[in-house]
Amino acid sequence: MRLTPPTRIAAGLSADQRARLMSPAREVNVPAGTRLFKECGRADRFWIVRSGTVALDLHVPGRRAAVIESLGQGELVGCSWLFRPYSWHLGAETTTPVRAYEFDAQAVRMAMDADPAFGSAIGHWVAVVLAHRLHATRVRLLDLYAPYGSGSTVWSAPRRRSRSCPHPSTRSAT
Repeated sequence: MRLTPPTRIAAGLSADQRARLMSPAREVNVPAGTRLFKECGRADRFWIVRSGTVALDLHVPGRRAAVIESLGQGELVGCSWLFRPYSWHLGAETTTPVRAYEFDAQAVRMAMDADPAFGSAIGHWVAVVLAHRLHATRVRLLDLYAPYGSGSTVWSAPRRRSRSCPHPSTRSAT
């Protein structure tokens, strides 16, 4: 038996919650190679993939963007729409033609505020998606940087260099 990953909408929300979320959605077709959003841009919408693949990426000065994760059918593209200051922390680009449902973030936030149970369900689903992506990123970092066979469990993250558009969560207190 194959289980639906908890990050996909079918596993993250009940049928009633999915129907409520999907009611204002609009269907979009996006060609391969289309940038959906850039880091630090305004997070005013999000998508759920119907078919195709979207790569989440991170800007690397002087290099191509580093792909963090590839998203497919039933997966949420974009989480920053839910958190102030509604600014993208990553970028996203289609790697194949994509059919998706597109959502107006402000309309969804208003629906969440109007119905606390619905808002809680959406917030919980997005939290599960974020926790999964954080764990997947941690595993990839360990694969890249952990000394194989060393038995060392201590890993020190490299210092983060300032960027032209630092997010409030990454700024140091002054």
